[in-house]
Amino acid sequence: MEKYQAQMRELSEKIVSLEKELNNEAPTNMVKVRLTELEPQTFQQFIEAVGIVHTDQNVIVSPESSGIITAIEVKEGQEVRKGQVLARLNVETITRSIQETQINLELAATLFQRRKNLWDQNIGSEVEFLQAKSDMEALTRRLEGLEAQLDMAVVKAPINGLVDNLIQNQGEIAGSMIPFARLVNLDEVYITAQISETYLNKVKAGDSVWIEVPVLGLDRRATIYRTSSVIDPDSRTFNVRVNLPNRNHQLHPNLMTRLKMRILELPGALVVPSIMVKKDFEGDFIFIAGQNEKGQTVAHKRYISTGPKNNSQVVVTGGINAGDQLITEGFAQVVDGSLLNVSP
Repeated sequence: MEKYQAQMRELSEKIVSLEKELNNEAPTNMVKVRLTELEPQTFQQFIEAVGIVHTDQNVIVSPESSGIITAIEVKEGQEVRKGQVLARLNVETITRSIQETQINLELAATLFQRRKNLWDQNIGSEVEFLQAKSDMEALTRRLEGLEAQLDMAVVKAPINGLVDNLIQNQGEIAGSMIPFARLVNLDEVYITAQISETYLNKVKAGDSVWIEVPVLGLDRRATIYRTSSVIDPDSRTFNVRVNLPNRNHQLHPNLMTRLKMRILELPGALVVPSIMVKKDFEGDFIFIAGQNEKGQTVAHKRYISTGPKNNSQVVVTGGINAGDQLITEGFAQVVDGSLLNVSP
C-alpha cells in the first residue's frame, strides 16, 4: 500500500510541474511568429550570362615565301618581341640569283654609262641609249625583288607575345599557306557574351559588370566596352564586349566566365522576400502584424501591388507602408485575424 501511495505522490508532483509549464506558454490558438519592420532600401535587378575569354593577339604565323626550314631560332614558351627572328628558310637559290643579277647589273650599268657618254657627244642612236638605260633599270628592279624575297625567307614575329606552339620542325617545307607557329599576347584580353534582345535598352556601353571565373576563383569588376549593333536572327541575342587587363596572364583564350550585369536600380523601394507573397482570386497579398479592438497582436491580410522582382525579392508598389511589421517567420501558418505570439 505504501508503495502505491509513493507512486501517487510522485505522479502528482509531475502533474503540478507540467501544469506550471503549460500555464507559462502562450494560448494554444496563438501562432508563434517573428516580425521585421519594413524600411525603404535600394532594390537592384541583375541578369547573368556566360562569357568567353578572347584575345585580339592570337596569331598564326606563316612565312611569306616557300622553302625548307633550315633553322628555328625560338622555343615554345619563349617571350618574343615584334620583329624578332623566329626561323630561317633555305635561301641558296635566291642568293645565287642575287649574285648573278648583281654581275649583270654591273655590266648593264657600264654599258649605259658608255652609251650615255656617246649620246652626250651626239654619237650613236637614241634607241641604243634608251635600250641600255632600260636594261640597267630592269636589272635594278629585279635585284630589289630578289632582295625582298631574301628578306621574306626570314620568319619574324608580327607581335610581342609568347610562342605558344611551334607547328613545324626544322627540315620541313614551309610556305605562305602552311602554319608555322602560334604567337599569343595575353597582356590584354576581352570577354564576349550573348544577351537576350529583351535587355537591349537596359545594357549599354559603360555599364558596370561583375565577372566571375569559377575555375580560377577570380572575381573582377569592369565596364562594358561595347554592345553589338546587330541582333542574331537565330538566337535573338546581341553581343557585349568587356575589355580586361591581364598582366599576370591568368586569363586564357576560350576560358568560360560568368557575367553579372545590373539592369535596374530603385532607391527608396519597399522590398519583401518573394516567398512571403501569396495569391488568391483577388490578387497578391502578404500578412502584416497589427492590433485588434481588444489590443491583441493579430495578423492582417494586406493586398498589394508589385513591381520588379529578382530571384528572391519583389518590390511592393502599393498596399503597405514603411514602418509596417511584416511577418517573416510563421507566415505560412497564419490567416487574417490570427492571434500572434511574437518572438523577439
